[in-house]
Amino acid sequence: MAGVDVWAGSVEQSEVAGTVLRAAAGDRAAWDEIVASFSGLIWTIAVTHRLGPADAAEVTQTTWMRLVENLGTIREPERLAGWIATTARRESLRLLRLRGREVVTGEEATFDAGDSDPTPEEHLLDRERDRVLWRAFARLPERCRTLLQLVVVSAPSYVEVAAALDMPVGSIGPTRARCLKRLRVLLDGGVVG
Repeated sequence: MAGVDVWAGSVEQSEVAGTVLRAAAGDRAAWDEIVASFSGLIWTIAVTHRLGPADAAEVTQTTWMRLVENLGTIREPERLAGWIATTARRESLRLLRLRGREVVTGEEATFDAGDSDPTPEEHLLDRERDRVLWRAFARLPERCRTLLQLVVVSAPSYVEVAAALDMPVGSIGPTRARCLKRLRVLLDGGVVG
């Protein structure tokens, strides 16, 4: 996207890194400058993905949340505009994927019709599935078990998970994906290296 690397607000390009570092250190005025300078960029990217106002607002909020989580770890703070644009694009695409999975209907009863008590056979199959899953889960490395229990079962914020496991926030998602892949291999009867 042309112009993404220029500071969108009143701060000169040469001052971007300093503003980011001050914001990371807790300077509220620096944070306010960043928000004022880049809110339009985030909104434009969301709208460019044909998101409505509510979804664009969600992308904006999530992008700011990601920045708060990662502000102190951005490697090239002078390129903050590119980081924000990339994050906003990813969040827009994520939201589009989620919206594509939703089934819009006015008939909630349609989905409730199949909600009956499970038969004894279904209950037995569910228990067997759970037993196999937990057996495979127990074979995962301890770090994977802990991460998956935190992220999937307890579901705290990534910042809390990062603090609990002493790992960077940005590595939680990729590590979780690798752990789930290992679990899948174990469930399929494969060998995990």
